[in-house]
Amino acid sequence: MATKLLLTFAICRLLVTVGLTLDPTELLLLGVDGQISVDPTDVETASLDFGLLTRPAPPLAVLHPASAQDIAQLVKAAYGSNFGFTVSARGHGHSINGQAQTANGVVVQMSGSKRGGGLQASGRKPPEPRVWPGERYVDVWGGELWIDVLRSTLEYGLAPKSWTDYLYLSVGGTLSNAGISGQAFNHGPQISNVHELDVVTGKGDLLTCSEEQNSELFHAVLGGLGQFGIITRARISLEPAPQRVRWIRVLYSNFSAFSRDQEYLISLHAQPSSQKFDYVEGFVIVDEGLINNWRSSFFSPRNPVKISSLDPNGGVLYCLEITKNYQESTASTIDKEVELLLKKLNFIPATVFTTDLLYVDFLDRVHKAELKLRSKGLWEVPHPWLNLFVPKSKIADFDKGVFKGILGNKTSGPILIYPMNKNKWDHRSSAVTPDEDVFYLVALLRSALDNGEETHSLEYLSNQNRRILRFCNDAGINVKQYLPHYTTHEEWMDHFGNKWDWFYQMKMELDPRHILASGQQIFTPSFPSSSKMVASWR
Repeated sequence: MATKLLLTFAICRLLVTVGLTLDPTELLLLGVDGQISVDPTDVETASLDFGLLTRPAPPLAVLHPASAQDIAQLVKAAYGSNFGFTVSARGHGHSINGQAQTANGVVVQMSGSKRGGGLQASGRKPPEPRVWPGERYVDVWGGELWIDVLRSTLEYGLAPKSWTDYLYLSVGGTLSNAGISGQAFNHGPQISNVHELDVVTGKGDLLTCSEEQNSELFHAVLGGLGQFGIITRARISLEPAPQRVRWIRVLYSNFSAFSRDQEYLISLHAQPSSQKFDYVEGFVIVDEGLINNWRSSFFSPRNPVKISSLDPNGGVLYCLEITKNYQESTASTIDKEVELLLKKLNFIPATVFTTDLLYVDFLDRVHKAELKLRSKGLWEVPHPWLNLFVPKSKIADFDKGVFKGILGNKTSGPILIYPMNKNKWDHRSSAVTPDEDVFYLVALLRSALDNGEETHSLEYLSNQNRRILRFCNDAGINVKQYLPHYTTHEEWMDHFGNKWDWFYQMKMELDPRHILASGQQIFTPSFPSSSKMVASWR
């Protein structure tokens, strides 16, 4: 009864706010097992994201689904009504430009439903992860957080192959983008390690897809920015989980040596595990204060690293970050394997910093940093992040123009840089990368702080991002945004390049009324009063 009252309230708000001539009984008969909420706290939470860069009008209601069928019923109602409303899936809310938001519609709160509101009373909740140890895969709810996937699979001595640096993200969220970290050179992004999906399309159809079944839907959804469907289940590939990690950082003052070594290390991806590292990342240090900060707390506070002591010109430093996975039973061989690999690198002598830790502690390392920042009130601040894929042929130009130019010697967060092998990405997916065999992720993960320093302000950092993009355009550096954010039709067409026509065709087929993921601002919702569908976009 309570659910029906809440649902009625939500529908009335829909009618009043957007003037829909929707028959309320159409939704009252959905029979969802979850809960549609218009609680102000729920609605406010669903209107925020990690970026804190956009503050659109809040959604009209929030669905806490108990099953994929709940989501299908909601989307089918939106698609089948005379005027309709938008539906956006929200995981852990880690988007940075409002991608999971919707003002005149319903947000499906995929993560946290197990503990949410009225579901406790009904006893209904999304399914728990199910591990298939013999087949080496796990079936997980689309809103499951990767940290919980890891905990479930470790019970069987298994783990997913490819990760993101931060594990408190939803499975559906990362698979809608790509899901990248230092393992991507070896295993590819997370979207390259999926066997099967269950997806609710923009018509409300709940479909299973894979390489063999509904294959075009499968590839479209992977990296598809939520445009073609809401992922309700993913079957993720697993491998035997290592027990421990040797974590190593070495420093460079010469960018050519740094990038050459990174590219050499990722070229070893086909070698036996004993002859390659398992994780290759790196970061750029333009601000001496940041080398010993939360991201770089790896270095001892009793022996802080100073840029001036390593580079007499006071320039930029580059840190190569690498790991070697091992079992406790093979610990005796790890030193030799690491030594042989390090001998082939050209880092600054005497700058090898090493630690050993449990595999799960390494994967969950950023969460520990999050807790430190939260304790200082530095987590829930605006995050004007800029994530770029830069072609290998232009990475030296990018270094000169951005790291040694635009950024100056001040920043307000880590700057990641590491290369990936394009052949580890499936060209059939919706994900877009530069058209070169090797390309780099450059992630400027800055936080805007209201501390009186102009270089830390949101306006300054946002303007700096625009300067970086203008520099790339003027210098002929054909970057592709990761976690892309554009506001015009022409920019989106340029982003997808020769994939655009296919991307648009799939949208017309799977979500012709543009109901899903309107916060991405790729397509404008199309709700004509007649049966004729009018194609429109931003």
